[in-house]
Amino acid sequence: MTTASRIEDMGEPAPCVNVSGRLPHMGVLRFSGPDAAAFLQGQVSNDTAPLSRGAPVLAAYSTPQGRVLAILHLLPHSSGILAILPRELAGSALERLRKFVLRAKVKIEDVSTQMGVAGIHGNALLAAGAIPAPDMTGYVERDGIGVGRVHRDALPPSVAERYWLVGDDARITGLLGSGDPDRIERDWRLGDIRDGQPQVYAATSELFVAQMLNLDLVGGISFSKGCYTGQEIIARTQHLGRIKRRMFRLRLPAGVWSLGQAIRLADGRTGRLTELVPVDEAVEALAVLSLDTGTADADIGSAAAIAAVELALPYRIG
Repeated sequence: MTTASRIEDMGEPAPCVNVSGRLPHMGVLRFSGPDAAAFLQGQVSNDTAPLSRGAPVLAAYSTPQGRVLAILHLLPHSSGILAILPRELAGSALERLRKFVLRAKVKIEDVSTQMGVAGIHGNALLAAGAIPAPDMTGYVERDGIGVGRVHRDALPPSVAERYWLVGDDARITGLLGSGDPDRIERDWRLGDIRDGQPQVYAATSELFVAQMLNLDLVGGISFSKGCYTGQEIIARTQHLGRIKRRMFRLRLPAGVWSLGQAIRLADGRTGRLTELVPVDEAVEALAVLSLDTGTADADIGSAAAIAAVELALPYRIG
């Protein structure tokens, strides 16, 4: 049986991940008002100061117990700070965040029906001129359409750039066309898998501490900022060496797989699937797995081991 203990470098991935377009599965929360950045500073895992300098920020929004509720891609839009996250999580995240507003001068809205989100692979569309290219800060805006570079702190220069496009939905459609939404979403999520960029959805929300999703390895956590929700657990996990699980990239055999599904690999590691995309006759995936082959999650029990191959990530774990 093929195990996941051997890391395979696939070289140039195929098929190409290059279909850009609207991402209807992604939603947008907007934080506006004079206290917006300060409010987020007390809620998310990363320092929000770069937003004031016009730079995007990747961060986790977690429970007080340190479990990641949502991963937020924060952009410094002229209408307020925009948080891009899976649309299915926008309502629950909004409800939780509003409980902490208290006297802060911040307004939080779900603007997913007003503002569309698109994903762009590579620089060809930006070079054509219709869509502006971000400068060194990683963000640019023209006529209300924001373009933000996908956070890539841990990625080598050889990894192709990807960009968020956010703004009026009709205008984004005018810029990119309608396209095949299933193919566009597939390619974007496959890009996340190959870049080792974490995401959580409804099925995996509140299952993982930020480091289990490699957020500390891809620039999604600041360990020098002040307190924020979940900070105590995240800091303790980091400084006491209690990171027992990490996110890995796998190739699985074709079959029926689901987000959050518990798995056992042939080398003894156990964990849960966090992202899945069919590719040819197999499935590429990200999964949070135990680092110790002798440690099994209680709810997996004696499940049969699956045939899987561990694929290389563009950054190192450990």
